[in-house]
Amino acid sequence: MTRRALLLFAFTAGSLALGLAPARADVLSDAKAAGVLKVGTETEFAPFDYIDGDKHVGFNVDFFDEVGKSLGMKIEWVALPWDGVLPGLESSKFDIVAGPAIITKARMQRYTFSSPIGEGTVTLVKRASDASIQKPTDIAGRSVGGGRGSNQLVQLKELAASVSPPATVREYTGANETQADMAAGRIVASAMSLPNALAAAKRRPDMFAVVLPPFGVKAYFGYIGRKDAASASLMQAVDAQVAAMKTDGRMAKLQQKWFGATTELPASVTDPAS
Repeated sequence: MTRRALLLFAFTAGSLALGLAPARADVLSDAKAAGVLKVGTETEFAPFDYIDGDKHVGFNVDFFDEVGKSLGMKIEWVALPWDGVLPGLESSKFDIVAGPAIITKARMQRYTFSSPIGEGTVTLVKRASDASIQKPTDIAGRSVGGGRGSNQLVQLKELAASVSPPATVREYTGANETQADMAAGRIVASAMSLPNALAAAKRRPDMFAVVLPPFGVKAYFGYIGRKDAASASLMQAVDAQVAAMKTDGRMAKLQQKWFGATTELPASVTDPAS
């Protein structure tokens, strides 16, 4: 270790021992000064974020374009596999996560969420040609799938265990893989959030259909920020953008464009059901 590194280590250790922390910059002020807001995401989560041909598109892209216009900044997208996105946020590789993610009690203990931008209640998608599944419990005795580590997968497993005979649940790393197996008949249905389900059927009505009603706990999507004072002004600015777009109708237009339907959203979620 070099002398400079040793001095830095000693200073940092001493600061921590005294209960002190290095001064934190204000994320929004820093982004404005640089003229760039860095947004982390994955690009396999249609209709929020995905690649169409060679173009990055989706609800999140349109929403953050509006944020950039409002705050006078360019948006720089940083795409990672989902399992690297939240660690990237925590290590300050970017300023906010577009994701989005379901707002849960456990996640709220670790992160700050924006106002809801979509309803995330769990919904089944099936092959359009499969008339045997008319309601969620019709998966009994069959194979279904969901995204590994997702809230949807947790609730799908609960549904699968509650039917007789129980359904078999397969776990997938991404929506593309899940839908490919469903199209090939290896699973009869997959669990998605309501917007994802509606969008899948909207894009490929010949291949996919939505099984209604949704099942499980009512839930909402939000964008994710670090839970520190430095990020507070940025999250407040994003909330202000959500509120403005609800008021002037831009949010409803984005929902219709990307989800194929509009959803009433609460102003905030302070005590999620799960």
